[in-house]
Amino acid sequence: MYFSLFRYPLTQDEIFAFSESENKADFLYELNELVRDNIVYNIDDFYLCENNNALVERRRKGNQGARQIFSKTEKVSRFISRFPFVEGVAVSGSLSKGYFDEDGDIDFFIIAAPGRLWITRTFLVLYKKLFLLNSKKYFCVNYFVSADSLEIEEKNRFTATELVTMIPMYGNGSFGEFYEQNKWAYSILPNKSFAEGMMQLKPVKKSLFIRFIERILNTKAGDALDSFFLKVTYSKWKTKFSKLDQESFRVAMKSTKNVSKHHPQNFQKKVIDRLNEKYQEYQEKYNIHLPKEHA
Repeated sequence: MYFSLFRYPLTQDEIFAFSESENKADFLYELNELVRDNIVYNIDDFYLCENNNALVERRRKGNQGARQIFSKTEKVSRFISRFPFVEGVAVSGSLSKGYFDEDGDIDFFIIAAPGRLWITRTFLVLYKKLFLLNSKKYFCVNYFVSADSLEIEEKNRFTATELVTMIPMYGNGSFGEFYEQNKWAYSILPNKSFAEGMMQLKPVKKSLFIRFIERILNTKAGDALDSFFLKVTYSKWKTKFSKLDQESFRVAMKSTKNVSKHHPQNFQKKVIDRLNEKYQEYQEKYNIHLPKEHA
């Protein structure tokens, strides 16, 4: 039901991986019961909430698109990892689930050195604006965390799914600690393993020039510059996204010394709200009760 919000059918193994089922045989029995009762549909070994073959074809095409774009993703990841104070780069969003189409972006999750998150973010955003004409198609850097504050505050099905599907590309130890601090995701998705995402990980390597810049900015002047970039960005966002209520702004546009999120559509809340609506629909239609999710 969660993945149906993204019009993405799942295989049998994927459903089990994202379930809380403890026994594979019991799981298969229950899944087959749902298919028999026309609550879930099985098309070419894919399972979905509606009897629509077009969604299966859409997934296959998107999977092919993801395979074709991944070499470019690796190159962009390596490029981002070489920026000052970047300690880790991971792919998130739809591409991390193996899907990419003509409307998609390559979303990156970035771990920055402690106390230098806003310098890191500003350098990357300036590059995007100046050299990519602000295009985010292959360079969507919208989520940063500091290496000394890795635990994700919002703990729900949306963030847990993003965590376990994230693909770390470059890093020097930060992702191991990141997963250690976010073990809470196992309480929501106990059958998924963070280790699956670590297979692509390569070490971060900085040029002498970048290391020189880092040395210059690892000073009190760098402290002041990082705080200045935070203040300027926060002020700009408060004005630009003034229509967001206070709580939505706090979650979607989080701007602290340790976290930067740029999600003005507040996609997380929209997904959770729609999922709860779907739960209600299934309760009324099939008498299947599922506990409410929280954003």
